[in-house]
Amino acid sequence: MMGARVTRALSKFNLENRAHREIAKAKPRPAPRYPTAAARDDLTRLQKEIKKKDNHLHTLLKEVYVDSRDPAMHVNKRESLPSKQEERRLTKVGGLGQLDIQTIPKGKISIVEVLTLLSNHHQSPQTWTAEKIAEEYSLDLKDVTALLKFFIPFAVEIFPHVDKKALKPS
Repeated sequence: MMGARVTRALSKFNLENRAHREIAKAKPRPAPRYPTAAARDDLTRLQKEIKKKDNHLHTLLKEVYVDSRDPAMHVNKRESLPSKQEERRLTKVGGLGQLDIQTIPKGKISIVEVLTLLSNHHQSPQTWTAEKIAEEYSLDLKDVTALLKFFIPFAVEIFPHVDKKALKPS
C-alpha cells in the first residue's frame, strides 16, 4: 500500500514540465500525399497503351522466321546408372537378418567381412594369405595387403598413470 503511494507521487512529479518538453520536440515530417485520381488515370492510360496494336511492330514481326531443331542427344557411357553395370557378389557372412547387407559390389567389402577375414588371417596366416583373401572376396591384392597391414580393429593401449609428485629413480 505504501509502495503504491510513493510510485504515484513520483510519476506525477514534474508532470507538466515533462509534457511541455515532449510536445516541444521536433516531429518528423510525414511523406507527401499524392492524389490518387491521377494514379488511376495513369494506370488506365497504360492499360490502353498496352492493348493498342502497333502496326509497324506487327509488320516487323511478320518478317521474322524462326526455324528450330533439337540437337541430337549424346549419351555418355560413364553417366549411366552404375548399379546396373556393376558386378555384385553375395556377402560371405552375416547374422543380422533383414539388417544385413545382401549384395556388395565387386571390389568392396562390408565391415562384418573385414572383421571376419582379419580374424581368420590372425588365427591362421598360412591358410588365409593376402592372395587367397583377394580371390575369395573379389578385391585387389594391394588393397588386401594394405588392409592387413594398417587396419587394426579393437587395439587398446593402456598407459600407466604418471604421478608427478613421485620421486624419479636416479
